[in-house]
Amino acid sequence: MARWILSVAVLSVCFAGTVSASEIKGQYVEARTCDVYTGACFANADTGIAGRNGVMAWRIETGTFEGVNLDGLGIVAVLSASETLGLKQSRIARSLVIVDEKATATQREALIKMAKQQSGNLLANIMTVRSGAIELSICQCKENSCAVVKAGDVRIETRCLDKSHDKGCGNDVAFYPPMSKGVVAKPAVLVEHVFKGKDFNETWSDAERRGAYVGTFSIR
Repeated sequence: MARWILSVAVLSVCFAGTVSASEIKGQYVEARTCDVYTGACFANADTGIAGRNGVMAWRIETGTFEGVNLDGLGIVAVLSASETLGLKQSRIARSLVIVDEKATATQREALIKMAKQQSGNLLANIMTVRSGAIELSICQCKENSCAVVKAGDVRIETRCLDKSHDKGCGNDVAFYPPMSKGVVAKPAVLVEHVFKGKDFNETWSDAERRGAYVGTFSIR
């Protein structure tokens, strides 16, 4: 009996170590061409008009995905949808993916699989995959919501949301949740949200919109 209990204990320790080794932790920034921190009346008025474009950016601090180490690498997804992101879509959104130029071929594949897993159907129609330098940094500030993302044709800069100043109807809430799973993030104000690529035959430049999320993400 004692030998059996010892065997179970050893197996339990090994299993716990495997779970810990596969955990991913990192930083996440999201930007949209509509307010995510808003009131229902404002959001309903924008339905189908604004918010059809957006960017999701992940930077892995530590962790592995499907056995591939992704420490320090990043990936950015640019979205073009037919309806406001966050609502039911009648057509699959088109996307462009920028993978960290430091990634190996194996890491590149793992990063894309990870982004697809975290974003669901939003990355079901990837038109282009590029490699490039990716910068994602979140500043140490009052709300930890000041961030900068630079990746190819993408530029994002955010500032912390001042709820006493950055408000619309007065009943504002985080109306649209983040587009990625496993995210713990706060709404933020866009200082800059630019995409200059030609992949969708559309570009955008957005600022002073409450259309960003800044925070962390994890996968277990």
